Amino acid sequence: MPAGKTVRTVAVHLLPDLVEPPQLAGKTAVVIDVLRATTTVVHALANGAREVLPFLNVDDARAKAKLIGAGVLLGGERGGLRIEGFQLGNSPAEYSEQVVGGKTVIFTTTNGTRAMQRCKLAKRVLLASFVNLSAVCRELADESEIDIVCAGTDGHVTREDTLLAGAIVDDLSRLTGLEFKTNDQADIAADAWRSAVGDLTGTSPLGQALRASRGGRNLIDIGHENDIDLAAQIDQFDLVAELDLTSWRITAK
Repeated sequence: MPAGKTVRTVAVHLLPDLVEPPQLAGKTAVVIDVLRATTTVVHALANGAREVLPFLNVDDARAKAKLIGAGVLLGGERGGLRIEGFQLGNSPAEYSEQVVGGKTVIFTTTNGTRAMQRCKLAKRVLLASFVNLSAVCRELADESEIDIVCAGTDGHVTREDTLLAGAIVDDLSRLTGLEFKTNDQADIAADAWRSAVGDLTGTSPLGQALRASRGGRNLIDIGHENDIDLAAQIDQFDLVAELDLTSWRITAK
C-alpha cells in the first residue's frame, strides 16, 4: 500500500452486544433493524414527519410526549404489537403522510432503539433499510471507518438484518470501486447477500427471503405479513435518516 494512503474499513456487528460503544468512537455507525424499526423510521420521515425521537423504554417515551404536548405521536411496539395508549405501532403502513406529516414521532421498539443507543459514542449514526439502501450507500461513500450494527431479535442474529448488512458492504465496493478492509462478520453478511440474490427467483425474491427469516416468521405469526412486503421495496425512498447524537433526534437529509 502506498505511504499515506488511508485504509478504509467496514465492519459488521450482527448483534449490538457484539460491539462495545467505545469501539465506535470516531466512526460512522449504521443501525439496521429491517423488520421493522429502521424501515418504519424511514417511512415516517419520507412521509413528512418532522423528526423521530427514539427512546429505550415506554415510560420515558410517554413522559417526553407529555412534556412536548401538541404535535406529537407515540409510536412503537413490544412483542411486535402496538403499546397500550400509543397512537401508532411499528408497522410502516401506519406512518402515512396524513398521519405523521409535520408531526414529531416519539418512538420505542424492542430491538431497534436499543441498537441506536449502542452507537451513542459514534461520530455519526445513520439508519438503514432496504427502502433507502442506495441513499445510505451514497452517504457512506466518503466515510473511511464504517461500522454496521444489526439489531437482531431478542439477542438472536436475524437473517433480514444480515442480508441488508451484506447488501451495504457489497454496494459500497461497487459504488466506490475501492476495496474495504472488512471483519469476518462483514464477509459473512456479504456472502449471505450474494447467495440470496443468486438463489432466489420470482416476482419478489427479497420478500421471499424476508418471509423465511426469523423476523419475517414472527410478523406472520402476529398478523403483520404485509409489513414484510413494505420492507422489501428496495430504494423506495431517496432519503438518509440520521440520528443527531446531541439532541437525540432522527431527521431526514
